[in-house]
Amino acid sequence: MDSKEFKKRFGKIAKSYGFKSAYGGWYKENDECISLFWLQKSSYVNEFYLNLRAYIQGAFDRHYSINKEIMKSSFGHVIDQITGNSIFDLEDVTMSDEERTKRLEATFSDVIVPFTTQTLSKVGIIKMFEEKRIYLTPAVREELGIE
Repeated sequence: MDSKEFKKRFGKIAKSYGFKSAYGGWYKENDECISLFWLQKSSYVNEFYLNLRAYIQGAFDRHYSINKEIMKSSFGHVIDQITGNSIFDLEDVTMSDEERTKRLEATFSDVIVPFTTQTLSKVGIIKMFEEKRIYLTPAVREELGIE
């Protein structure tokens, strides 16, 4: 599978879960948070990394909206990245296109959807932090009133 076909299938699955597309990534938002993700192409090999981010509305006295800067930023209030997953390694020709698509669908149901669902609320973000599933900087913890 080439990278163009991979991104096409990835986008189709994202849309099937109700994610909106913008600036090369996908997102969901509500009045409380924005949760987004995008594929980052490796500069060295035919592989992608999955970047996941969330922004808390009102944090640091700011209102966030989807734009190119936010969609591709290395920063966010919640940050995660999936690397080293064989489904993103397009040089692995031992995996059939059907198997890669099946595993990609599982990654959505097991990783992406739970991450985005929980990071669409402050309560969900706090719970993920308390369960040690994410790291929050001291400034973000202070904004959320946790330590």
